[in-house]
Amino acid sequence: MEKEKTFANGQPISSQRGNILTYYFKTGIVKATGNVVGNQQMDGKWLFYRENGMLWQVGHFKAGEKHGMWLRYDTLGQLAYEAEFSMGKELHKKLDR
Repeated sequence: MEKEKTFANGQPISSQRGNILTYYFKTGIVKATGNVVGNQQMDGKWLFYRENGMLWQVGHFKAGEKHGMWLRYDTLGQLAYEAEFSMGKELHKKLDR
C-alpha cells in the first residue's frame, strides 16, 4: 500500500473519494477538485481555488486535456477570463482582462 503524501505539517496533499480527486494547500484549504478517470486523468468539471478559499477557475477536461469552457475570476470574484478549448487548444477568448 502506498504511503499517503503529506506536507511537512502532516496535511494531506490530496484525497480521493470514488472518482473525485481533491488537492489541498498546506493550510488544509481546497486547492482544486474534480473528476478523474482511468489512470488519474482529469475529466469533466474541475474547480480551482485561491489560497484564501475563493474560487479562481472553473474548467472542463476531456482525457486530461482542457476541453470546453474555462472561466477565471479575479481577487474580487469578478469574471476576468472566459475561453473555449478543444482538446487542449484554445479556440477563442470571449473575455481576457
